[in-house]
Amino acid sequence: MSISIVIRRLPAFRGKPRPLARLANLITAPTFALAPLLAIVPTATQAADLPVKAPATAAYDWSGCYVGVNGGGGASGSRFTTTVDNGTHLAPADAALVGTDGTGSLNATGFLGGGQAGCNWQSGRLVYGLEGDFDYFHSNPQLINGTNTLSDGMTPFTVSHSLTTDFFASVHPRIGVAADRDLAYITGGAAFTRASYTESYGDGNSVALTGVPMGTGTASASKSLVGWTVGAGWEHAWTDHWTFKIEYLFSSFPTTTALGTIVDAAGGANALHGSADLVVQSARAGVNFKF
Repeated sequence: MSISIVIRRLPAFRGKPRPLARLANLITAPTFALAPLLAIVPTATQAADLPVKAPATAAYDWSGCYVGVNGGGGASGSRFTTTVDNGTHLAPADAALVGTDGTGSLNATGFLGGGQAGCNWQSGRLVYGLEGDFDYFHSNPQLINGTNTLSDGMTPFTVSHSLTTDFFASVHPRIGVAADRDLAYITGGAAFTRASYTESYGDGNSVALTGVPMGTGTASASKSLVGWTVGAGWEHAWTDHWTFKIEYLFSSFPTTTALGTIVDAAGGANALHGSADLVVQSARAGVNFKF
């Protein structure tokens, strides 16, 4: 006995879609429609995670004019020279001895303070400008030599020099490099002061002891001096209008000369020449207000 199983192929469905197929279409269609939006969502999220860059702050501008005050210290140095011509009071050997012992150098220090004004112009990091200042500066280097005697070995003599100044002024261009609110610069220009110079001579024993009458003499001069100055400094702007600076200047001035006469009671005389140069070194700090 045998059993036969017959499988018949169903004809293709040509009518309306089955319910399950319609459901699949409903699920798939929105997915394709939302695909562009779904692609955008991750991109927007990633953009939101990127750090926000702060706007760049503009560098400080040094251009402008300013006024200010300064204070510090100065050191003045002078080389003093003495020359005595041959005459009737001092013999040639004594005149040469006085000239040698009356020559030397000495320094003095003092307070320096005053004000300044100027203007700056900036191009890129380069800053150039012009500044003028006027400071009180009392300086008085002195040289006194009273430890020798004339060629007789008995007559002491003294030679003294004094150079006095009461102010220091300068006009100097400057050029520097800015790093935002910091400025380093070099400078150089003209320096001004007025010098009062005095040279004195005296020999000390009476004619009864040495047979030579006592002699005295003075040479003096007062003049305005124009020299040169160079230096360097650093300035910092702690606000848009206020700056602080420190500065060093080296200044040199021409020699001041004077002519006088050594005389004695017997009518003897020798011409007395004196001279003094002047160098000033100053270090000062200042505060400026920029317009």
